[in-house]
Amino acid sequence: MTDTVRIHRNPLSGHAHRVELFAGLAGIDHELVDVDVLKGEHKQQPFLDINPFGQIPVIEHGDVTLADSNAILVYLAKTFAPDWLPEEPEAAAQVQRFLSTAAGEIKYGPCTARLIVVLGAPLDAERAAAISAWAFERIEAHLQGRQWLVGDRPTLADVAIYSYTARAPEGNVSLDAYPEIRAWLARVEALPGFVPMLVTKAGLAA
Repeated sequence: MTDTVRIHRNPLSGHAHRVELFAGLAGIDHELVDVDVLKGEHKQQPFLDINPFGQIPVIEHGDVTLADSNAILVYLAKTFAPDWLPEEPEAAAQVQRFLSTAAGEIKYGPCTARLIVVLGAPLDAERAAAISAWAFERIEAHLQGRQWLVGDRPTLADVAIYSYTARAPEGNVSLDAYPEIRAWLARVEALPGFVPMLVTKAGLAA
């Protein structure tokens, strides 16, 4: 199996960015394939051949084709960088807890708020702001006395939570009240191999 991973993404998608970020942090050889979601490329063939759900990101690695950003993170960690996914039961469960938070409160909070502002998505901004505050208050408290979300080194938990948290201000969700979160973001950004989320006008995908 080839070591190169093809990542189908849109450059402003936080879900795709978490996969790109992990590839950078873990030193995984990868190729980026841009998908124009504004033109509906992700809802048409040939993209639907690799993901019938019509969503990004998707990876191709040899004979393996896999969608869903959190599932991709687990696959990449198990394949290339197992230190990012603890084997110890409690630590593994804590990482899963934050993957669920990324797919829940982070998606429906800062991710949704950003979609409303950047794309004018017809969603509930007040609800997104409330969910963002609820989640960030708890992450802020969790980070008290901690460098990382789980254990004493970065894990997939940090990767999954980073992208939409860092870009929360783009959805008018301020991080001013969360010094622990801002310090944690800076620690992630200081890691070797860190990949910033590209800002372009090429399109946005949740």
